[in-house]
Amino acid sequence: MTYLQLVNNVLKRLRERTVATIDETTYATMIGMLVNDAKHEVEQAWDWSALRTTLTATTTAGAFAYELTGAGDDVKMLDVINDTSNWFMTYKTASDFNNYYLNTNPSQGAPRYYSFNGIDDNGDTIVEVFPPPNGEYLIRFNIVNRQADLSDEADVLLCPSKPVEMLAYAKAVEERGEDGGQSALSAYSTANRVLNDALSLDQAKHPEELIWTAP
Repeated sequence: MTYLQLVNNVLKRLRERTVATIDETTYATMIGMLVNDAKHEVEQAWDWSALRTTLTATTTAGAFAYELTGAGDDVKMLDVINDTSNWFMTYKTASDFNNYYLNTNPSQGAPRYYSFNGIDDNGDTIVEVFPPPNGEYLIRFNIVNRQADLSDEADVLLCPSKPVEMLAYAKAVEERGEDGGQSALSAYSTANRVLNDALSLDQAKHPEELIWTAP
């Protein structure tokens, strides 16, 4: 569903006239902001299948820091694979990496470990690897890449649309006080029920992630 369709669906629920562009009226612009607020909350509720993707980086000898271009800083790492060496890489803390690189003189080799070290000038997450590569290795980063705020009318929402629509509507009801007898509490209750239904459907695709295993 597009950004404009989401905004117009919320406007219809509020018995307001629909718009051709989101900045057509001040009220539609506000609804657009509420849609993005709702999108953010829904995205944070679960690692949605639609937000899962793989980014890659090819190492160069001696370079241990790599930007996850396009990932931003609101990213969750699922796993990291050294595809050239055919093994999963293991997370290490920033303190571990400081020790590896500042207190020792590490030999180059095939990367086995990864850690995070801030963001670059574009706001993308920086990942470091260890040991420092001794050549080219293809590293695959399987991540949950949450979508940037919707801005253009044609921007397509990636996560489930109905929970976003219903939560944005609840926020709009709360903002105006009530909507024809519909209280904000009732609207939020409906939004939560719709979100839980969507969660159940998507979580069924990854049941292993709902099972806690002792370390």
